[in-house]
Amino acid sequence: MPSSLYVPILLAGMIITGSSNSLWSKWQDMQCVENCSDPNPAHHVLYEQPVWQTLQMFLGEMLCFLPVIYTWLRARQRTAPVSLPSDLEDEPGKVDQTCEELRGWKILLLWFPAACDLTGTTLMNVGLLYTPVSIYQMTRGALVLFVGTLSVIFLHRRLWLYQWVSLLTVMAGVSLVGYSGSLIKDAVHSTLHLLGSDQSEPEVTKVLVGIFFVLFAQVFTATQFVVEEKIMARYSVAPLVAVGYEGLFGALTIIMCMPILAMPSIASSSPFFDLPRGWYQFVNTPSVLWSGIVIAISISLFNYFGLSVTRHVSATARSLTDTCRTLSIWLVSLALGWEKLLFPISLLQVLGFSFLVYGTFLFNGLVNAPSFLHTPLALEETVGGEAEEGEALLASQHLDDTAALPVDLGQGGYDVLPKDVRVHAQGVSSED
Repeated sequence: MPSSLYVPILLAGMIITGSSNSLWSKWQDMQCVENCSDPNPAHHVLYEQPVWQTLQMFLGEMLCFLPVIYTWLRARQRTAPVSLPSDLEDEPGKVDQTCEELRGWKILLLWFPAACDLTGTTLMNVGLLYTPVSIYQMTRGALVLFVGTLSVIFLHRRLWLYQWVSLLTVMAGVSLVGYSGSLIKDAVHSTLHLLGSDQSEPEVTKVLVGIFFVLFAQVFTATQFVVEEKIMARYSVAPLVAVGYEGLFGALTIIMCMPILAMPSIASSSPFFDLPRGWYQFVNTPSVLWSGIVIAISISLFNYFGLSVTRHVSATARSLTDTCRTLSIWLVSLALGWEKLLFPISLLQVLGFSFLVYGTFLFNGLVNAPSFLHTPLALEETVGGEAEEGEALLASQHLDDTAALPVDLGQGGYDVLPKDVRVHAQGVSSED
């Protein structure tokens, strides 16, 4: 049982590292890398290299190998068998002995979700170039919508009526957040134009295009989780090991694609894929270089804190922590002057974020559904119970390569049991 001080440290670490990932990435996008001495800001060239930003994320995931190597070295010094920690080891009787260990050439199976992660992260990095960081973070909450839909199509899961309503609620929340973001940027741009300022602000169309990139990226991220669940249904692997391997495979994929992306015909088509120019900008701009190192370290720590919170606390605490992370990103961006709080437009963003949080919690079974919606008895028994929640969350092992919410991994909202089976605190029993 973790100490009373250990749990707050984990929660605070998840909020700080999770917030810094998005904030540092946005700050990196705002750095001038070329023509910085020009008095006209319109001629400044900012750092717009989503592929290099994706690579630094994978390098951060590879750092998760460090505690695994440390555990291996300590076990070797003690001449004892190596036993890597698992999310399921803290609860007796929760390890699925029927799963085959993922080793040998089968480790290459993790290359498929790594490819999905690469595509999704790159698209999100492109979207972050055009959208405010708070809108970007809130729009990522639409992941539950795609995870739920793909789980029905490919995993043959069944969604209850309250879960479909929760997905529609999330969709409405994303729409309100995106619409409010475009209105705020339009209002700021109009104000600056009236004041005669030459400061360039993203246009409404650019904000909407950025939101589209972020939403489209969730399709690949949801596919990543579905593929991971397929793999983990048959094989078992320690979470930190899986994170490290996906980071390794993702980094290798980018490195292998570098000769193609460096071709003049491709590099000249878009600055996003001009890798030689991006490398020059990265190593010759200290602010970009050091922020990339900070982002890589922050991502590795976020994975560690996220896995530890799931293991030692609960899914409810983790969902609430992620909600605080989104709010902290918004508050920090407002304090830094990156975004403006305009009434009554900002109320739409607050309302949309409220829809996102409620829809996510409802889908995960963390709040009671309205009485007119039919809910399974198992859900009614588990809402508000830590023991039952831990039973449902730890019933199967999933990857957590980006330390996403359990709802992002499909770990609680749509795992529907047969109607003659009920979940209890200490196991599963059947009613005849």
